Amino acid sequence: MTGRVASVNVGIVTEAEWAGDASGRSGIDKRPVDVPVLFHPDGVTGDFIGERAHHGGPDKAVYAYAEEDAAWWAAELGRTIRPGGFGENLTTYAVDVTGAVIGERWSVGQAVLQVTMPRTPCTTFAGFWGVPDLIRRFTVRAAPGAYLRVLREGDVDAGDPVEVVHRPAHGVTVGEVFRATSLEPALLPRLLAAVDLPEPIRDRARRRLAGPAS
Repeated sequence: MTGRVASVNVGIVTEAEWAGDASGRSGIDKRPVDVPVLFHPDGVTGDFIGERAHHGGPDKAVYAYAEEDAAWWAAELGRTIRPGGFGENLTTYAVDVTGAVIGERWSVGQAVLQVTMPRTPCTTFAGFWGVPDLIRRFTVRAAPGAYLRVLREGDVDAGDPVEVVHRPAHGVTVGEVFRATSLEPALLPRLLAAVDLPEPIRDRARRRLAGPAS
């Protein structure tokens, strides 16, 4: 089955006590749009980002989450989770986001995107959902969604196909990176093979493997 874009979502400004921005504003509440949206190297046109120290920028220009994983959470929590409810710009269908290889390239609409890293859950996410133990539960579930670079800017719309046009041979997946940095440190040596993984993550892996400084 060919993967596709189920929804393109952009963030609105939300003011809340749980917002991580120093100004008390967050862009985690993303809403579906019904027109093509330009994806460019610094992000998604019209998308509000509150905490630029932790979100946005070239390595986190786009966040994708699978519709199938969202359905699991809806059943787990017993409530509806609409597209954009994870703070994702791209809600995908029939795309193995957790199994995507770091550095993998996707052709999506007119854009070409590259998988960079998993999402790390934060207190803003837990506050947005109103689930105090969400960080723990999200970590245990280990279906974090993927951040992507924009290698070629272009318009993306709901219904556009998602085609994997390149997959690196190292095979290190989004799910492995997430588990290595959260639950399974035995996987850390694998991260050094993922040359497209952002250097701060590779460097943290090297330092953890080296152990305490003598």
